[in-house]
Amino acid sequence: MSKTLAIIKPDAVRKRVTGKIIDQILDDGFNIIAMEMLRLNTERAQAFYDVHKERTFYDDLVEFMTSGPCVPMVIEKKKAVTDFRKLIGATNPAEAIEGTIRKQFADNVQNNAVHGSDSNENAAKEIAFFFPSIEI
Repeated sequence: MSKTLAIIKPDAVRKRVTGKIIDQILDDGFNIIAMEMLRLNTERAQAFYDVHKERTFYDDLVEFMTSGPCVPMVIEKKKAVTDFRKLIGATNPAEAIEGTIRKQFADNVQNNAVHGSDSNENAAKEIAFFFPSIEI
């Protein structure tokens, strides 16, 4: 089994679709290892998205991710990273396949309902950021 980080973003929490997203994750065969609802402060959001610091969307992303509560979780499955990326769909919901989480619940590229780690290496780093006591 491998693990990945999933985050239900503030836009999806505001829309009250957190439970529907969790149901889809479970229905797709993932186990939820850890989950917490929290509100990121600016410093934590900046630290998490530090990889994007030089990009034009960085400030907007930090502002968005601090705009309300989010739900980070560690999920587990045989091919967790690739299977979760498939389940959530393209970053741009207009390009996402029908039935994916982003197609159903995202508004645009930034307000795209969920985050999923893009590699096993990043999954390990991102999980440690939110859940430092969980071993990979």
